[in-house]
Amino acid sequence: MAIDTNKILKETEEKLKNRFSKIDEISFKNQKKVLNAFIELKVSSQCFAGTTGYGYSDVGRDTLASVYAKVFGGEKAIVSPLLTCGTHAISTVLYGLLKNGDVMLSVTGLPYDTLHETLFGKNNSSLEDYGVKYEQIDLIGNGEFDYDKIYKKVKKMKPAMVYLQRSRGYSSRKAISPYDMKELFENVKKISPQTKIVVDNCYGEFVDDIEPTNVGADVIVGSLIKNPGGGLAPTGGYIVGSEEAIDMISARYTNPSLKLEIGSFEQGYRLFYQGLFMAPHTVAQALKGTALVGQIMEDKGYKVIPSNDEQPEDIVKSVIFNTADELIKFVQTVQAVSPIDGYVLPIPWDMPGYTDQVIMAAGTFVGGSSIELSCDSPIRAPYIAYFQGGLTYEHVKTFAEKLIELY
Repeated sequence: MAIDTNKILKETEEKLKNRFSKIDEISFKNQKKVLNAFIELKVSSQCFAGTTGYGYSDVGRDTLASVYAKVFGGEKAIVSPLLTCGTHAISTVLYGLLKNGDVMLSVTGLPYDTLHETLFGKNNSSLEDYGVKYEQIDLIGNGEFDYDKIYKKVKKMKPAMVYLQRSRGYSSRKAISPYDMKELFENVKKISPQTKIVVDNCYGEFVDDIEPTNVGADVIVGSLIKNPGGGLAPTGGYIVGSEEAIDMISARYTNPSLKLEIGSFEQGYRLFYQGLFMAPHTVAQALKGTALVGQIMEDKGYKVIPSNDEQPEDIVKSVIFNTADELIKFVQTVQAVSPIDGYVLPIPWDMPGYTDQVIMAAGTFVGGSSIELSCDSPIRAPYIAYFQGGLTYEHVKTFAEKLIELY
């Protein structure tokens, strides 16, 4: 008997009506926030023009940074195509805020794989090499803070930095809501006021109606080819936070005498502005798409994280498979419905910065953009596909059609 794909899609969307309504409500709040920042800071077409050389008095660069600071609840920001990726932006923050003898305390376990050589190693210019001590406290349950251990460690060590990774990375936990960070941040600051709280905000921007800076983070950091670039920003990263923290970080971003006075980009900034303006809607499209895919896979008996009755806190939907072959087939199907390189068959490979082979589907207009429909996973048990993005819900829906027929 032939599968009625259209009927199954309609039934699945009916199940998701309340979830879609909540996504739209958050998107509207965030869109107003972005629009108000553009108007208040007098963004004009003059801001789109690029500069060359040193980039002194680069209006586009400086205004874009002010808009990001306003939107994301900070006092100051660095927003630049010269930050090559999220890992580069995070590393810039760590090197800017930490010095010899300082302690960095991660309270969400081990950070994402590509940061490991920033943290550890001898004679490789790591933080360990420069005398920074790293400590970590793992999450408990399904992604909850181990408050007792954290507070005891903060009281004992007075760390220079408490670090959180909002998204799950290559783990099976849920992402963390800014609302769930508030109590932790308040108590850490009571115990150790000088401790800087830094949040890797990648994949989480505009998923909720507040950001970690709104509940006490000193710094948030992320990639422009994820949520805040709206699928249009061609490269870059952002760092938003307190004026004191950004001033310290900017000395590492360039050097102590130049800080944020220089940095040109000849191609101009229109795509960065337009991408940010589109971002709340684009993130909503991605969230609806991941909800649809998650519901289909859940209905077929697979475990997904977060489950579809939970509020998502990033744009990633994890699907857990029984075998590597099932996982690989899922990722290859994402590539097969991609507008760019849809004819390519991805296979696992030794990707720089990762200890396991990784398979990645990313047929994207911006190379490696994970706000676009994409999927990646290390080939290791448990076999988890990390599915994310989708510039339009309709595009993700075409992938959902394939899944109905495939599994």
